[in-house]
Amino acid sequence: MAKWLKSTECIQFEVAERVARITLNRPDKRNAIDGVMLRELREALLEADDLKSVNVIVLRGAGKDFCAGYDLVTTYAERAADQLDPTEYRGTTRCFDDDCWSMERQAETVNLMAEVHKPIIAQVHGNCLAGGTDLALACDMVLAANNCRIGFPATRANGSPPAHMWFYHVGPQWAKRLLLSGDSLTGRDAAKIGLVMDAVPADELETEVSELARRLSFVDADLLSANKRIVNLALEMSGARTLQRLAVENDARAHQSQGPRRAQFKADMEENGLKEALKRRDEPFGDGMIKLHARGE
Repeated sequence: MAKWLKSTECIQFEVAERVARITLNRPDKRNAIDGVMLRELREALLEADDLKSVNVIVLRGAGKDFCAGYDLVTTYAERAADQLDPTEYRGTTRCFDDDCWSMERQAETVNLMAEVHKPIIAQVHGNCLAGGTDLALACDMVLAANNCRIGFPATRANGSPPAHMWFYHVGPQWAKRLLLSGDSLTGRDAAKIGLVMDAVPADELETEVSELARRLSFVDADLLSANKRIVNLALEMSGARTLQRLAVENDARAHQSQGPRRAQFKADMEENGLKEALKRRDEPFGDGMIKLHARGE
């Protein structure tokens, strides 16, 4: 039994046996990220970090997916409205700097995961795409289902990851292979190249994550914090913190592209809706999956 459980519009928050489970809870939208979810996720992360009854945090998704990315329907609608009716506040598309400002506010929640003192385990199943990878790769450890799908297909026409931990997990060649193509990996193959820590059969994922969280939870929170933060300091010394700011700026630069594929995607969104726009964007790439070759001994 949970010690206690509460739900907000987009997040479910549960605490039991020294573990806080934060569940992205928009299953009808494949847990797509919007402003409300980011705000509530930030509040849940800070609550879990503040509670003395919590030593470990698990981040997961309700329904069939971990998170299928950013809610493009809401995003494009807001941008269109902003262009038609600009106000005294910063918009999201009027200029490069406005776009940077907007995404920097958005990135605060993702960047908070490194600043939270307690370790965060991502429990990834179903689709973990685009903005979903921003969340998962910002966690301290990622356990994935063998058959889940991980990637950032939005790089084909929409922009660049506004959060960038790809290089730090897989190195320059695989980071380029994934981001220059927008192709995805199964959880099993993602584990082979180090994009996730490990992958297990889908029906074993909950058990594996719970066991890892249980083991970590027996360590005092201040000791967990010391060990998490020293590794994160090493990442900072390797430029990871600075790269997050530069990733936002490069995504904003990518949004300024006047290339034909980006223009076509925007036109398809306006005329045919998201489903058709995604279909036309991704058709040239087939199933869009990288399949690692078996290696002989």
